Amino acid sequence: MSAVSASRIADTPEEWEVTATSTPFQGAKTGVRTDHVVMPDGVAASRDYQTHPGSVAVLALDDQDHVLVLSQYRHPVREKLWEIPAGLLDVPGENPLAAAQRELYEEAHVRAEDWRVLVDVYTTPGGSDEAVRIFLARRLSEAEGARFEVSGEEADMELARVPMEELVRGALAGQLHNNCLVVGCLALSAALSSGGGLGALRPAQAPWPARPFDPM
Repeated sequence: MSAVSASRIADTPEEWEVTATSTPFQGAKTGVRTDHVVMPDGVAASRDYQTHPGSVAVLALDDQDHVLVLSQYRHPVREKLWEIPAGLLDVPGENPLAAAQRELYEEAHVRAEDWRVLVDVYTTPGGSDEAVRIFLARRLSEAEGARFEVSGEEADMELARVPMEELVRGALAGQLHNNCLVVGCLALSAALSSGGGLGALRPAQAPWPARPFDPM
């Protein structure tokens, strides 16, 4: 194993040859695809994965450095998880900032005046093509107008504002498991401790190669 220059530690686009593909299942938003991919040894291997439109999540930080979180039942894992507001991109090419603003309004009835890109992640790249952009939202206030009418799992949501340090401790202690909450809080903690601070974060309309969009 050789040492790698720090300048080379960046993900790069690459696409191996696909000799055949099929879609055993396609739902309203996500599906399952099977690709036969040619490996470096020349042999094609079958790979099944979830196709996903992409998601956004919002780490909303108030003036007291409390993070807006919500508790929601997640049936696949049979747990009620503490999360940050998040949701799917509704249509291909949707502006992720607009989607994030929508989710913050619908799930928490909150708006924010200051938006930055906190971090971009692939949730489970070994089994899904889902890409998530996590935003940092600040200068929060209650949204105007009627609250969004929720249903399903969202009808049972509990909202809270929790100190960021408490969420970081909970994540490291194995008490919090939602990926967007954990990644978002750890990324925010790292950004605050870095030399550039929050001012070094990317602007809200920064390019997102995983889900290209037209800036607003």
